[in-house]
This record gives sequence, structure tokens and C-alpha cells, in this order.
Amino acid sequence: MPDASPIKWHLGHTTWFFETIVLIPHYAGYLKFSAEFSYLFNSYYESLGPRQPRPQRGLITRPSLSEVMAYRAHVTSAMKYWMEQSNAFEKIVDLIALGIHHEQQHQELMVTDALHLFSCHPFLPGSHLNVSIAPGPETLDTTPKWIQFEAGLSEFGHALERQFEFAFDNEQPRHKRWLDAFEISSQLVTQGEFLAFIRDGGYQNASLWLSEGWSWVNQTGATAPSYWVPANSPLNPREDWHVYGVHGLQKLILNEPVSHLNFFEADAFAQWADARLPTEFEWEHAFGHSEMCQMQGSVWQWTRSAYEPYPGFQANTGAIREYNGKFMVGQQVLRGSSWATPKGHARKTYRNFFPPPARWQITGLRLAKDYK
Repeated sequence: MPDASPIKWHLGHTTWFFETIVLIPHYAGYLKFSAEFSYLFNSYYESLGPRQPRPQRGLITRPSLSEVMAYRAHVTSAMKYWMEQSNAFEKIVDLIALGIHHEQQHQELMVTDALHLFSCHPFLPGSHLNVSIAPGPETLDTTPKWIQFEAGLSEFGHALERQFEFAFDNEQPRHKRWLDAFEISSQLVTQGEFLAFIRDGGYQNASLWLSEGWSWVNQTGATAPSYWVPANSPLNPREDWHVYGVHGLQKLILNEPVSHLNFFEADAFAQWADARLPTEFEWEHAFGHSEMCQMQGSVWQWTRSAYEPYPGFQANTGAIREYNGKFMVGQQVLRGSSWATPKGHARKTYRNFFPPPARWQITGLRLAKDYK
């Protein structure tokens, strides 16, 4: 798939980041591992030269895995030696922290990209991904509630108040916004609820869909979320819907959060449910409420907010200026985190983003409404 990358590429790219962004500009004694790797493992940094086109990363059969791991060992050794022998790294602690969080992002992408690859196999095998980082979405047996919030002025974004605290540039600066009164569901939309949407003809009802979303339905022929397999089908001769995941094909669990939806599907379901998606600011405002559940660690949650810069936003300087800011068009914000997000990586203010058609990621939704 054009959006996914081989695991070897993820391993090489996260190594390339430390070599190219940290070591080469700041450690005078560093010896570059391979000039060819600058081309192979650059992702989208125009200022750092040409690169292998993203849709063609899967065609790269060399370097071998052993060469990539040797590359990682080389860069890791250089980082350790430099940090032990010099205090120069102290001036770029924020840059090193960015490299660590960048690698955590790719740890999750490795899971989702591998899952998509295995889903293309005709036998839908178990992926054998490490179950210690993939327990599956959190399920709840309680009835969801509508949590109400009055209108008012509130603060959003990350303030970076403590030493060594980290946040991406797109989470800053902290600023005030007015929120009209709203209510938001305490829980995520479940697979059972989405199954009701399917059975009610949700994918055939043009009135529920955004224009671009309806075009996507007709172009792809989608009739269910990604990885859902209908009953009595060639891949699933059983009488129940099944869902493909890290453990292979499993029976659909009604009270488990629905996942692998794109923005169009999430918005259409919200229309069908006589509700809407929350804005990213409503989601952040509701984050600390005692009755809000499944805010993190289950699925990333689509919001109705376009991915835009905050007032006063300033991109980082140097090559990492390209890290977030240049993608602030044509994308939607997602909040929370998923079961594959590395522990400690997510924050209340974290702004994930994807284009509306994307659904190979672990993405779901919760509902919101205007409150009067």
C-alpha cells in the first residue's frame, strides 16, 4: 500500500533521523555509515535532498536486515560515545527528545503497517505481533452517558512549564478559545453500534455522507470498516461478522470500540446517530472529567477539527521545520491514543493527524452534540 512502509524502512529511517538531524550537524567526529542511506531513509525532508518515493519503499530489497541493524548499532554507539565524552549534547536535548518521540511514533506505525500487510494475505493469518503491546481495545460494559459542559473561555495547548518536558511544535502555543455549550459521550462508539449503522443501510444512504466521502464510498465500494469480514463470505464461512486483527480473524465483539474507520465513515455514523464529531478543543476540554472513559489507550479519535496552526504557532528551525507545519492542510485532527501507542507517548494536548480517507490506522470515534 502506498501509505505503508516495510519494517526495515522504519528501522532505517528512525536511525537516519538521529544520524542526519543530531550527529552530523552537532558531532564533529562522527563518521557517516553509508552515503546511500541518506537517499533510502529520508522520509519527506526536502531540505535534506532527494529520497526514495514513498509508494516505492516496499520495492527496496537491499540493504538486508542485518545491514540495517548494523546501521542502528553504529549510530547508537556514536550517540553513546558522544554523550559520554562531551557535554555538547546538552545544548540540543530538545532535539534528542524529538528523535525519541519520533521513534515512538514509528513504533506504532510499524504495528499498523505490518497489520495491513498481513491483512492482504488471502488466509488472514495471525500477525504474531508482540501481544504485550497489543492487548486490544479497552471494552466497557457500562452504559454511555452524555457529559454536559457549559459555554465559556478555556485554555488549550501545551505550555511546557517543567524542565525537560516535551511536546511537539503543533501542540503550541497555549492559547484561549471560547467554547459554546456542548455535550460529549463518555464512551467510544462500539462495533455493535456501527453494525447497526451498516444494517440500516448506512453505506448506501448518500444523505449521511460528505460529498467527498460519498465519492470515496462509490470509488472503493466500501460496505464496512477496514478489516471487517461479513458472515457467510469466502474468507468467513461462519454465521457472524468477524474482524481481522493482530491475532488473526476473530468474532466481532459488540461492546468493543469500532476501529479502522476513516474520517468520512466516522462523520457519516455521527450523522446517522443524530450527533456530530467533537472538535479537538471540546475533546481536550472534556479530558479530565471523572466520567469520561477511553480517552487514551484504545483508539485514536477523529475530530471535526481541521489540522491547522494554533494562533502564534512557530515551526521549529532548521530541517525539523518540516516535521509538522507543512502538513497543516487537507488533514483532520485525531485525539487520544491507541492500544499500539507506546506507553508514555500520548498527552492530553497531543494532536495526531491524517487525511480523511486514511483508515489503516487504529482510528475510531466518540459522539458530541450542541447543548442548549
